[in-house]
Amino acid sequence: MSTIQSVARFRIHEGKREEFKTLAARCMQLAREKDKGILRYEQFFSDDETECIVYEEYVDSEACIQHFQNMGAAADAIFKTGEVTGEMWGNPSPGLRKAVEEKGVRIYKPFLSLNGTE
Repeated sequence: MSTIQSVARFRIHEGKREEFKTLAARCMQLAREKDKGILRYEQFFSDDETECIVYEEYVDSEACIQHFQNMGAAADAIFKTGEVTGEMWGNPSPGLRKAVEEKGVRIYKPFLSLNGTE
């Protein structure tokens, strides 16, 4: 399992939904234009649009770090629209591990897989 996968969970503050949507669209645009090692970047809303899950997958740790750098001010702004938690799974590099643990992201290492490599 060499890819890095993650989920960010946003609980959007009341009155911030439209701002969140605008910023989420900007993040998607940046991912499409700048991220070279991204395999998946998908956003999902709850029925009442008070929560959003962002599912991401990268070819490796470096691609994930590059994504964080590419998001820049858009990421800083979107994190202010709600409460954010996250998980990451895979084998992140020491640099990526340090960066996400400082943000409170929980890391899960591979255990079992259908492809038989774990």
